[in-house]
Amino acid sequence: MSETQPLIEFIKHNGIVRPREVEAHGFSRRTLQRLHKRGEVERLGRGLYAIPDALMSEHSSLAEVSKRVSNGVISLLSALQFYNITTQLPYQVWIAIEGTSWQPQFDYPPVEIVRMSGDSFSYGIETHDITGVPVQMYSIAKTVADCFKFRSRVGKDVALEALKETLKNKRATVDEIWEAAKVDRVSTIMKPYIEGFLV
Repeated sequence: MSETQPLIEFIKHNGIVRPREVEAHGFSRRTLQRLHKRGEVERLGRGLYAIPDALMSEHSSLAEVSKRVSNGVISLLSALQFYNITTQLPYQVWIAIEGTSWQPQFDYPPVEIVRMSGDSFSYGIETHDITGVPVQMYSIAKTVADCFKFRSRVGKDVALEALKETLKNKRATVDEIWEAAKVDRVSTIMKPYIEGFLV
């Protein structure tokens, strides 16, 4: 029996695949290349494949970057946009990597990398399914705190907007934001703004 159809189903189920994942599940790279030549599988970039038009989500670039940077966490403006708590429309995918981890290099989609370490990196990570790809992303509360931590990069106005929208729409509790602020060591900076929005 041809492995073409089972491989197509495998790719559909996983959203985006790498050749080594294909091989690990008993399929050959040659079959993957044959499907690509026939137009049944699209090459998204170096080492990434998907079914054409399967990645129609507005957040598919987050899935693509997550697949390429397995140790990264979607953060800051990209997380704000995903949660719909900002008016910003970042053209880059913002991703956090730990400490001195290898910095990924690729042309598309464009990425903006921030480095975090210890609890600041590991705290508040959630997993979201985007086009079949499990994507690691910081929680809303952690993302708000991160915006204050990296306010020189994202802008203080963005951080304030994120805090205001999150509290106004009850997307996270004050306690959740406060805990994230302590982890990021920005609680002193955030305290007057949190108190101001609660008045």
